[in-house]
Amino acid sequence: MIELAHRVGVLEPQALVSAPGSALGTSGAGHRSEASGTLDPVRYEVNQPAKAGGEAQVVVYEGRAAGELAAILDESLAGLEAGGGAQLWIREVAAGDDDPARRHGFEPYRDLWQLRCRLPAEPSGLATRAFMIDDIDEFVTVNNRAFHWHPEQGGLRADDVRNRMAEPWFDPDGFRLHHCDGRLAGFCWTKVHPAHDPPLGEIYVIAVDPDFSGQGLGRPMTLAGLEWLSARGLAVGMLYVESDNHPANAVYRRIGFEHHHTDRAYRRLPS
Repeated sequence: MIELAHRVGVLEPQALVSAPGSALGTSGAGHRSEASGTLDPVRYEVNQPAKAGGEAQVVVYEGRAAGELAAILDESLAGLEAGGGAQLWIREVAAGDDDPARRHGFEPYRDLWQLRCRLPAEPSGLATRAFMIDDIDEFVTVNNRAFHWHPEQGGLRADDVRNRMAEPWFDPDGFRLHHCDGRLAGFCWTKVHPAHDPPLGEIYVIAVDPDFSGQGLGRPMTLAGLEWLSARGLAVGMLYVESDNHPANAVYRRIGFEHHHTDRAYRRLPS
């Protein structure tokens, strides 16, 4: 099995924005433009623990000026409980960013790579079909078998899928399923980012059922998603992958993906 999962959980900005006790930071607070209704650039986001003794979550976004991280961390972490546990994500981490994080008691523990490739890629040759509402239960079962190890994608519930289906970006045609002997053998769920410059076609989640591992499905499943994205006129494919998922990264390199940037996770243990 090739273990893959992309942009889920804490890396989803909307998950933190909507959470109780969250705070946005530009120069102290996020704010919306009355004229455009768009959110001005947000430098960081803080999600306070849902219960006493819980772990706070902080995301520092890309687009920082050189040397700005230390001040952003001073500001974003000021409202956290002294000595409390916390998780920190730094988007597009740069050389030297570990130092200001460590000064606040954080140690790095996870690197998530964003990879990009040019489209179109080579043809998949794998028969797939679009996701349908009746596929939810089987998809959840296969997902949780494939991602039992994953800190965010594992433990998915049918209600979680329905919530994502309600998002404006969801397109069932871009959620490609491959069946073998009447069973769901693998899936490639895509997501289009039309407002990005350039527009990006993301491999959002992809997995092969462990029962079908070793059959070479990871590569054609990925290509099936890229094929669908290319047919929508997108010229750049993108995905996120764990830096230490060596089998998956080998597949992606052969397809033509290249490293674009790293998002790094840090943890501070409660004192």
